[in-house]
Amino acid sequence: MKIKTYRIGRALVAGLGIVFSSAALQAAGLLTPVSQGDQLLDLESHHVRVVINNGFARTEVEQVFSNPNAHELEAVYTAPVPKAGALSELTIYAGERVLQGEVVAKAEAERIYQEEKEQGNEVGKADKNSYQNFEFTVYPVPAKGSVRMTYVYYEPLKIDTGVGRYHYPLEEGGTDDGANSFWTQNDVVSSQFSVEVRLKSNYPLARTRIPNFGGSAQAQEDGSLLYRYESEGAILDQDFVFYYMLEENLPGRLEMLTYRENEDKAGSFMMVMTPGVDLKPLAGGADYVFAIDVSGSMQGKLHTLVSGVKKAIGQLKPEDRFRIVGFNDRAFEVNQGWVNASEQGVRDSLSRLDQLVSNGGTNVYAGVKLAMEKLDADRVATLILVTDGVTNRGIVDPKEFYKIMHKQDLRFYGFLLGNSSNWPLMEVMCEASGGSYRAVSNSDDIIGEVLIAKNKIAFESMRQASLSIKGVNTFDVSDFKIGKIHFGDQLVLFGRYEKGGKATVTLTARVNGEDRSYRTEVVFPERDVAHPELERMWAMDQVRKIEVNQLAGFVEEGEAKVAIRDIGVAYQIVTDETSMIALDDAGFARHGVERRNQERVARELQARVANPASSGAQRVDAQQPMYQQRSHSTGGGAGAIEPWFVLLVAAGGGALAWRKWRRSGASLSALAIGVIAVGAVAGSKLEASDGERPGWTERSGKLAAGKSSIDHSIASFWDVSEEEAAVPVRSGSPVVDTDADRGDRQCVATVNLRNGYASESDSHQVKQRRDRGSRRGHFGLNLFNAIPVFDFVWGDDNERESDAYEGKVRR
Repeated sequence: MKIKTYRIGRALVAGLGIVFSSAALQAAGLLTPVSQGDQLLDLESHHVRVVINNGFARTEVEQVFSNPNAHELEAVYTAPVPKAGALSELTIYAGERVLQGEVVAKAEAERIYQEEKEQGNEVGKADKNSYQNFEFTVYPVPAKGSVRMTYVYYEPLKIDTGVGRYHYPLEEGGTDDGANSFWTQNDVVSSQFSVEVRLKSNYPLARTRIPNFGGSAQAQEDGSLLYRYESEGAILDQDFVFYYMLEENLPGRLEMLTYRENEDKAGSFMMVMTPGVDLKPLAGGADYVFAIDVSGSMQGKLHTLVSGVKKAIGQLKPEDRFRIVGFNDRAFEVNQGWVNASEQGVRDSLSRLDQLVSNGGTNVYAGVKLAMEKLDADRVATLILVTDGVTNRGIVDPKEFYKIMHKQDLRFYGFLLGNSSNWPLMEVMCEASGGSYRAVSNSDDIIGEVLIAKNKIAFESMRQASLSIKGVNTFDVSDFKIGKIHFGDQLVLFGRYEKGGKATVTLTARVNGEDRSYRTEVVFPERDVAHPELERMWAMDQVRKIEVNQLAGFVEEGEAKVAIRDIGVAYQIVTDETSMIALDDAGFARHGVERRNQERVARELQARVANPASSGAQRVDAQQPMYQQRSHSTGGGAGAIEPWFVLLVAAGGGALAWRKWRRSGASLSALAIGVIAVGAVAGSKLEASDGERPGWTERSGKLAAGKSSIDHSIASFWDVSEEEAAVPVRSGSPVVDTDADRGDRQCVATVNLRNGYASESDSHQVKQRRDRGSRRGHFGLNLFNAIPVFDFVWGDDNERESDAYEGKVRR
């Protein structure tokens, strides 16, 4: 039997990257070496079903692979790893056989897979490649046949400043030229693509938003919200992001989710804490350090980033000070130390910024080290780090990053741009400094990310925070020595408890210069069987904790590997030390594999069926409120957003898009989003208003009768003006769209296939139809509120319009 194998080689990681890792490819999809002569495997369908359940999400992905060749092939599918995703189920439908997954040690899974493949048996495997991707391998995909595969993962979700965010990653964030030149990727879904999200919330929701896909969630009879998107074909190169905003003025609160099978076993808990604390805006003079990536990857984008820093300096108060640090192969001072934000100091610094050029590699450690020098203990200092580069120069050991970040008491905020980025290293830096970071996808709303980040930097934080639980014996918990809690933060903590009973939960912290305590009484149940999946999420949190401690130098590598392997096998989750092997019953019997996951999956299914109305974590302090004030929201934040902040984030997004376009030939759509965000805000100050919702605003005096329609949903969701929210909407076909003024949108994405597979000359065609009501409007773009780029006008009653574009399928 002649076997054609599609197998991915492990990307060689040049170093530990703070913002982008060396991931192998540009999007989720099927892989094959470029030199292979076989026709590409076809990804026929891709369906995503999500349940967001007040504190966590369950994601199920179903897809069908088909083989147009006359011989069997092995399918390899990769997808970016969700940050806290606990991969827990894998099922493969091969003809009449059903293969189910069991988690074993990684080496054992590889041995079993190879033995089964050599014997010609159906087999599948799921691996986790660090923070880069999940890799699913299926053998065989029969000649002229197909295989269906489903997988499931769980992840905790936080509310940040009153806004929840679910992120289904598809777009890769890596830049490995060697892998890109060796591997060809088929990221085209040829037939059916859909995403369904069911949202359960214990608190009233103000609105939802789905960037790029459009539409809105609809209320269901059971109180949940349902969103569904469908298209005939798709390219898996764009993330799906689902925002949901809670109503304002909700109380600070403590919520819990528990699971205890019986009195003979320990229980698990997830504690969700949303502080209601009056944090004051920063007063007096403050110090700001901007760390600017000027490596070679910034060529063509450095001017935009520099423009953002210029805007930042121009917005500082006279009593503020600033420093600018650039880094590539080395780090250097741009303005030779602290500069007062005086007219002369600003003028001199702007002149030096204009002289910066991009070249060399990326030495993030050197940049951070220099940025943290010369800090004064009696002034509030903030370090803002944004980079698009992989750390490939100088010190890359995470232990050294921990040491340097732990030395100084400063406010640290990082923007982690793109998928497959090195979030473990960023976690180490935040763990050491008490800082925070925001992972930003190319599909996120730039304006929303800016609103959330600005509030954290502009307000005081809770300091020296720690949590205690007395009355019930808890163990194997998340770190209760929290450190700093920033404006809008929600804490999600996991742990185990020995037996049920009443407990006192106390949070102590220093707030606005005073020591404060917040406490309440809660009950840990003797038995609670509604959410057995909680054990997997607790286990994944333990793995994360071990990984961060090992990177920081507190746990030996060998000891960490053994602990992670044992946790993965015991609780049936895929980790760097465990894999999931998929066999039929006879296969598991041949290899003596215990069916632990079969029992867990059955228990989780039984709980979902028995408790269909369960809505996740429940408030446990209603009778004795832990906080006396409301929780933080975007509407109660810092108000005006300076354009420099948007420019800084948009520049990073533009940098990522430009790099991907230059190296892979991808379209300029992601880059255009970054440029549009920059241009839309460069000429005026952005305001977040607590008042009336923004109306339809005119984009050009030349079209007085025309109203902008593309920004309405962004502006309405984030409560900002449409000029702030000028980002184009992806062509798509949401099944539900209640915004009557925007009209109905339908999209058909057709993938032209020759001989059953996509070739270099194949194209992806999108046709869009708009059925308008009586409103006249236009779709236009002005860069920097001054330079007209295009303006598409439509009008009047019930006019139907169609347009289409066609381009090559991207690998």
